[in-house]
Amino acid sequence: MFITMKNATKWRHFTSYVSVALMVLSIGTIAVKGLNWGLDFTGGIVTEVQMNASVPSHDIDGLMDKALKQDVSVIAAGEPGRWVLRYAIPTQGEAPNIGHILQPLDGQLHVLNTSIVGPQVGQELADQGGLALLVSVLCILGYLSYRFEWRLASGSVFALAHDVIFILGFFAATQMEFNLTVLAAVLAIMGYSLNDSIIIADRIREVLISKPEKSIEEVNNEAIAATFSRTMITSGTTLITVGALWLLGGGPLEGFSIAMFIGILTGTWSSISIGTSLPELFGLNSSHYMPKPITDEP
Repeated sequence: MFITMKNATKWRHFTSYVSVALMVLSIGTIAVKGLNWGLDFTGGIVTEVQMNASVPSHDIDGLMDKALKQDVSVIAAGEPGRWVLRYAIPTQGEAPNIGHILQPLDGQLHVLNTSIVGPQVGQELADQGGLALLVSVLCILGYLSYRFEWRLASGSVFALAHDVIFILGFFAATQMEFNLTVLAAVLAIMGYSLNDSIIIADRIREVLISKPEKSIEEVNNEAIAATFSRTMITSGTTLITVGALWLLGGGPLEGFSIAMFIGILTGTWSSISIGTSLPELFGLNSSHYMPKPITDEP
């Protein structure tokens, strides 16, 4: 494996430069293009319909998209032929005639109910989601400051920020809908990335204490080598699960699955590269984990 080679330090530094470049690019993309906020945040119309169970969802989606000239979310409501349609409020401010639009698919279509979610509700969701993200970050920072010396904790914090910013940059670049499920994925990735970083940081601390004569470069390489197989197995099995969810979960879970898939990849990458290189840059060494001598007070 490359992590046991003598040039492992060069690889770690190179991948860290790549991570920083991607992070800057993601921030620029977010600033220029912004996020494509979903109906959870902007408000919209929710219509529930009952129709022939033989009509597939992609036919409904195609007809609605063509008629309304916008992306429409088509979600199964739990029983055959029952669908929940979510779409933005038209410019004229009135709900379209869904029965007329979908009549070519089923002449016996029944519109069960239609409700309008105003932008004030979407703003409240955005505020609550942002608050949840802020509280999560503060709790993580508090935990890291308690568990690790600040030089070692800095790598985990920067790796965490890298993963979140990269996911947001991807959604800004592709203009995929950013909704509550994607926000949930971002919060989940924060925990996943932190777990990877803590495992490597714990190993670095153990080696620093047990082998104080080693340089920080050697310590980092040894810590990565000791945790690499465990990290790859964990990430690999999780990616298989998320990949299956991406392929089989359908449109409603697509954003969540993509965000999780990207987050797992970047979380594994950043924990090995940035998570070890930044403490090395700040001059972490064994003396920072040695017990301080007790001095007699006069």
